[in-house]
Amino acid sequence: MRYEFKKSYDRCVKGLAEEVKLEIKEAAFEVVDIVSTGKKPSKGIRLTRLRKDYWEAGITIKDRILFKLSDDLIQFILVGSHNDIKRFLKRM
Repeated sequence: MRYEFKKSYDRCVKGLAEEVKLEIKEAAFEVVDIVSTGKKPSKGIRLTRLRKDYWEAGITIKDRILFKLSDDLIQFILVGSHNDIKRFLKRM
């Protein structure tokens, strides 16, 4: 399974505190592991299908990762709150 981090994702992560960056990075790689192996998510991550190819990984109550899952590619698009992701999906 291939994965890539979009520029929008990098911009979102850039301004965060170091401990939050680390937590998000670990969660992103856990998403890759979950999708590629089919294992169950750990207790801290919730996966939710939002649209056909778009998924959300809930990390904490306020932090979420938006990613697009296609054949053999995971594209990490955005890190933000529920409202940030909702706003992004509305603009599509």
